[in-house]
Amino acid sequence: MNIYIGNLHFNVNEEELKGSFKEFGEVMSIKIITDKYTGRSKGFGFIEMLNDEEAKKAIDKLNGTEMHGRKVIVNQARERR
Repeated sequence: MNIYIGNLHFNVNEEELKGSFKEFGEVMSIKIITDKYTGRSKGFGFIEMLNDEEAKKAIDKLNGTEMHGRKVIVNQARERR
């Protein structure tokens, strides 16, 4: 399952996200979206987890939690149109 995570502090890195999500199951990939000119985080990213049940549990437990002083938004990613 592909998971969207938003409202990230600009200093959060992929290792920190992996640490938060790996307690719920296997993390296949993590991508924090960055500005192509500055390289700075845009404040959101995507995490792919192997098992859908584990991903749903991670979404339920992590949505609305604080990371670097910001309440993060975690939900199932929607396909681009």
